Amino acid sequence: MGSARKIAIVAAGVVAVAAAPAVARAPQAAKPGRLKVDVADNSFGPAKAVVRRGTKVTWRWTDLARTIHDVKLVSAPKGVRHFHSPFGSVGFHYSKHLTKPGRYRFICTLHVGAGMQMRVIVRR
Repeated sequence: MGSARKIAIVAAGVVAVAAAPAVARAPQAAKPGRLKVDVADNSFGPAKAVVRRGTKVTWRWTDLARTIHDVKLVSAPKGVRHFHSPFGSVGFHYSKHLTKPGRYRFICTLHVGAGMQMRVIVRR
């Protein structure tokens, strides 16, 4: 095989690798500390997070939260006491520490039908 042909094959391989879609990575566990969640109309941001045990999660109603919202824990590891925030709007905030490893699911009870939910994985 000639050197020009080898160079063409290598170049084609480089182009194919560069054009390949990026591989999705699993979320990385954050250091214990704080997770800030923006509450806006019909969304929590981020909608998914991975944190370490003991992280303080604070939901903050942003200027985009023009209607009333709440945060309700609907599933959690066994033994975790479920909670439900008061209803709030712009400027309101609500915090909880997540101390038990596992999967947590939160919803806005008023807008769950519109997809307003989030998931948090707590690592050791």
